[in-house]
Amino acid sequence: MAATNHVKRVTIAIAGGLVVLIGIALLVLPGPGLLVVLAGLLILASEFPALERYVDPVRDRAMKAAEDSVSTPLRIAWSVCAGLGLIGAGIAWGLVPWLPFHGWSAGSSLILSGLILYALLIWSYRKVKARREASQR
Repeated sequence: MAATNHVKRVTIAIAGGLVVLIGIALLVLPGPGLLVVLAGLLILASEFPALERYVDPVRDRAMKAAEDSVSTPLRIAWSVCAGLGLIGAGIAWGLVPWLPFHGWSAGSSLILSGLILYALLIWSYRKVKARREASQR
């Protein structure tokens, strides 16, 4: 029984650590970096309670960034354009052989980033809209 707990703990540590590292990379690459870091911290905190103190500050910053992304119609328009750019770049990287690192592995990650951006944009918009409606009541 102790061996399975040890394996579970190591597996959660590796998975959570990888998700945090991916989130850190996405802070500078196209993608939802803070939300991915938050997901990794939540995974790690499920097994390592000492990390729970970092969850709330990251959650607050991630939610603030999500709300800021849909605070004005101009920001929404720029986000939609960025998503279209990511998807277009992904298709180009998959089809155009002279681009560096061309192929569908790079192209599909760009397309996936664009789709994630749209999913988060919709989620953020709904969350902000529901909060505004609740405050008006």
